[in-house]
Amino acid sequence: MNDANLEARLTDLEGRYAFLDDLLHHLETVVTTQQRVIDELRDQLQQTREAVRQADLSDGSSQNEEPPPPHY
Repeated sequence: MNDANLEARLTDLEGRYAFLDDLLHHLETVVTTQQRVIDELRDQLQQTREAVRQADLSDGSSQNEEPPPPHY
């Protein structure tokens, strides 16, 4: 291989490395943002479950204690 060919290949590899390095940093940012959103949604789901559970407990009745329909 001559020096010009080797230099061109090295320059190409350096460009690809720079592109991949930039892409990696971008993907890290995306993953971090998605994890933050997942954590927030998980917290909201837990709060919703707790609110529903509290509403069911404060209602004082269960589905088995409902009065029969009027036609009985």
